[in-house]
Amino acid sequence: MTPPNIPPASERLRRIQSLKESALGLVCTQSFPAIIGTADMMLKSAGVTLIGYEKTGSGFCTAVVRGRIADVRLAVEMGAETAEKFGELVSAVVIPRPLPNLEAVLPIGTRLAELALENSQSRLSNLAVGLLETRGFPAMVGAADAMLKSADVQLAAYETTGAGLCTAIIRGSVADVAIAVEIGMQEAERIGELHAVMVIPRPLDDLEATLPTAACWIEQKPDPLPILLSIPVKEEEKELVELERTEVQPLALPAQAPEPDLLELPDLQKLPKRLEEL
Repeated sequence: MTPPNIPPASERLRRIQSLKESALGLVCTQSFPAIIGTADMMLKSAGVTLIGYEKTGSGFCTAVVRGRIADVRLAVEMGAETAEKFGELVSAVVIPRPLPNLEAVLPIGTRLAELALENSQSRLSNLAVGLLETRGFPAMVGAADAMLKSADVQLAAYETTGAGLCTAIIRGSVADVAIAVEIGMQEAERIGELHAVMVIPRPLDDLEATLPTAACWIEQKPDPLPILLSIPVKEEEKELVELERTEVQPLALPAQAPEPDLLELPDLQKLPKRLEEL
């Protein structure tokens, strides 16, 4: 009889088989746009699942994929080549058959895997992604403003990865995103330092689930917030305001006078005698 704490043999065999066939793939770049482009190439080159990204400061970003060992090896190889073409490759590794303890401690475990495996249809699936990274927040804000004014695109989010690197993320048609990124590059170079750019024409759903733009889409412009101004008030106006704020006390009405008693009618029998006396 199998002890209650030990799963059946078939379940144990299935778990062992899944561990033998699975692997983790990690590719690190020193730019957020570069890691997005690298992750896109990894997804399109092999049947892997994008678990998420890990940002460790100074601009270093790592894409983590999961799948069969052969698929992960191919994806990491293609991702490393892509990152090297961008001139942003830092390191890459394939970890076959990772133990559960590794995934439980590192931020690449079940929580991110479930998020990536939802496969929900995003309303942004048919829109291109444009990423523009600068060193310095003012340059990123200026570039984002120029991109929004130059084409029909939406600013969906921005990312910071340390070392002063900031990335503006826009969405729109391929043509609009390409025009906006080109204008944004010129504005970023005018204000500060342009670090990296990336345009992804058709992002996969798996990439959508991990981008900060996946759940951010403004349908209507929010109402502007009211601006409170401190306007100097004259002394007379202050007294008037204080008077208006003073609670009005009800007037004390005088007590009502008692109702007069009813007049007593004279006795009709005694009336003749009284008339004679008069």
